Amino acid sequence: MKAVFETIIFEVQENVAILTLNRPDKLNAFTEQMNEEIMKACQQAGQDPSIRALIITGAGRAFCAGEDLASVSGDQAVDHGEFLRKRYNPMIMAIHQSEKPVIAAVNGAAAGAGCSLALACDFRIASSKASFIEAFIHIGLVPDSGSCYFLPRLVGLGKALELAILGEKVTAQEALELGLVRLVTEPDQLQAEALAFAQRLAQMPTKAIGLIKRTMYQGLTSTLEQALEYEAYAQRIAGQTADHQEGVKAFIEKRQPRFEGK
Repeated sequence: MKAVFETIIFEVQENVAILTLNRPDKLNAFTEQMNEEIMKACQQAGQDPSIRALIITGAGRAFCAGEDLASVSGDQAVDHGEFLRKRYNPMIMAIHQSEKPVIAAVNGAAAGAGCSLALACDFRIASSKASFIEAFIHIGLVPDSGSCYFLPRLVGLGKALELAILGEKVTAQEALELGLVRLVTEPDQLQAEALAFAQRLAQMPTKAIGLIKRTMYQGLTSTLEQALEYEAYAQRIAGQTADHQEGVKAFIEKRQPRFEGK
C-alpha cells in the first residue's frame, strides 16, 4: 500500500510503515502542511493493527533541514510559542505517544526541528553522510520540538548544553559514539538496514513494546515507589495479552514464539 500526500510519501511493506519526507528540493524543510501530514500518517500507523513498526526518513540528500524559514520571514512578527503549540508540538506528541516502535532512518542532515524529529523517534539509524545539528542558536532561538527534553536524556545534560549552545554539527560517527544513533551504515544500505531492523521489531510483541515505552518515560519523572507501581500496572496489562500467552507456551514447548501484536 502506498499513499502520496503532498509533502510526504506513506507506504506499507508487510507490517512496516515507511514515512518519507518528500520536499527534497527544499531539503525536506517543514511547512505547516508537512507538520499536519506527518501527524496524520503517524496516527494512521497507530490505528492500523497490521502496522507494527514505523520508519521515518527523507527523500534526496537531507533528512530534514528544520522549518522552511521562507514561511516565517515576512514583515509580520511571529509568536513562536503559538507557532510551536499549533504545528510542532502535536506532531512530536504523535510520534512520542505511538504504541509502535518508531525508527528514524537519517539519510543526511537533520538540522533544527529536523534534528528534534529524529530525537523524538525511539531508534535512529544513520547513513555515514548523516549529521545532526541543533541549529537554533544560529538564529537566536531555543531548541524546540522536544530537543530540550530528548537530547539531555540521550547524551547527558553537559553534552546537551554544549550541542545546543554551540550549535556545532555532529557527524554520524560522532553521533554513534555519543549514543545518539544505534548504527551507522553506508548510504546505499540505509534503507535496507532500517527496514530489516523495523521488520525485526514488527515480529516482536507489539503491545509489550508500547508498554515499555510508556513505562520508561513515566519512570523518568517518578519516584522509585511510583515507578514500581506503574511497572505493576503495565505488567498486569502485558500479562493479559495473547503474545504473553504465546511467549510462555513457546518457552515450554522449546520453540520460537510467533507473536501477532495482540
